[in-house]
Amino acid sequence: MTDDLFMTELNPLADVSEQVCAVVWRDNALELLDQRLLPGAVRYQRLTTVNETARAIRDMVVRGAPAIGIAVGYGVVLAARARYAKDPAAWQTRISVDLALLADSRPTAVNLCWALQRMERCMDGLAGDPAAALLAEARAIHTEDIAANRRMGQLGAALLGARGSVLTHCNAGALATGGYGTALGVIRAGYAAGLIDRVYADETRPWLQGARLTAWELVQDRIPTTLLADAAAAALLRQGQVRWVIVGADRIAANGDVANKIGTYHLALAARYHGVRFMVVAPTSTVDMSLADGSAIPIEQRAAEELLSLGGQPVAATGVEVWNPSFDVTPAELVDALVTERGVALQPDARQLARLMASRDSE
Repeated sequence: MTDDLFMTELNPLADVSEQVCAVVWRDNALELLDQRLLPGAVRYQRLTTVNETARAIRDMVVRGAPAIGIAVGYGVVLAARARYAKDPAAWQTRISVDLALLADSRPTAVNLCWALQRMERCMDGLAGDPAAALLAEARAIHTEDIAANRRMGQLGAALLGARGSVLTHCNAGALATGGYGTALGVIRAGYAAGLIDRVYADETRPWLQGARLTAWELVQDRIPTTLLADAAAAALLRQGQVRWVIVGADRIAANGDVANKIGTYHLALAARYHGVRFMVVAPTSTVDMSLADGSAIPIEQRAAEELLSLGGQPVAATGVEVWNPSFDVTPAELVDALVTERGVALQPDARQLARLMASRDSE
């Protein structure tokens, strides 16, 4: 990984969703906000090769399905530029190795494959230096994601009803997207409209995305936020203070089953039991119509060390075995609303997903 790092400072009076970009293209290089260092430091890594990009995705310098897809788009630009410089006549053949490297970096986030496929379609028929055309396409992916987040924020906020509190899991904010956020986009829009008085954020073990990232974003935006241990969520829901659980997604199957950060499934079960509504917010690029249901979604298994230690310090008994899936699958029947940039599906199912995707594909 490159050592080209730089710090940036935030304007304390401005909306963090407008200031912090997880993915930036600047001066012919990809810059990724190193989310492993938050909330202690806002530091970007400057990447100039596809190998560095794939490693940064795998090591969770950047995370969140939409942000990963955007990073992949720019990673293809870096790969094509290097391949063309070495062999202008054969760059399209040789780049297949780079595309495979990117595809393998995080298997569950379907936005990664979606972005790769879109960049590959852009490559078809290109003559001469491909960098400008591919960069324009990567920038379009980035810009469209921000617009989609804004639209989802509006649509999701319209579902909230009476003023109350919400609970969210992991991080589906500006840090996980091109900007503004999916689940946090709805929360931001709902808070601005006076429909949300408090956000409860699960800590989200083992990477603590809720504690480090979601809480950081919301505190920066001055949205009242309370952090809780993942295991405390059901007890909180029982108290009747939470009206909605709002989460993002990394992949959605054709029937509406949702893969999201581990812990989402038991949160959905607890929400249903306690009569709390459950909202999933994700762009249509997260929907994988090739998978009939959630049982076919590949679930990434992470390193045992993530559970065995915390901050480099051992926290578990030596010799214990570890099961560490990064995601789980929430059945569609536990989802009250699926919010996309193309519309809302209440009690989503295969028919509604097909309608939403047909709307996207017809444009």
